Amino acid sequence: MQLNRKDVIRSELIGTTIKIVDSKNPSLIGNEGKIIDETKNSFKIAYNDKTKVVLKEQITFDIKFKNQTIRVDGKLFVGKPEDRIKK
Repeated sequence: MQLNRKDVIRSELIGTTIKIVDSKNPSLIGNEGKIIDETKNSFKIAYNDKTKVVLKEQITFDIKFKNQTIRVDGKLFVGKPEDRIKK
C-alpha cells in the first residue's frame, strides 16, 4: 500500500525514526534518530546517546513509516499533535 504525506501527518509520530535532510541549521542535516517527544513547535529526537530538540518549521526530514520512507516538510507538523491527529 502506497502511503502519502497526509497519512503521515495524521499519525502519531513518537517512536518513529526520522532523518533530517534539510534545515536552516546546517549542523542538523544528516542527524537520524527516534522522535521521543513532540510539542506544538518542536520534536525531541534521541540519537547517539543524546537528545536534541529541533524546530518543526525549520527542517525537512525523511520519516520511516510503515516500512516506507517519505520526505516531509516539518512546517506541515506545526501545531498541537492532538489537533493534527484529529484532522
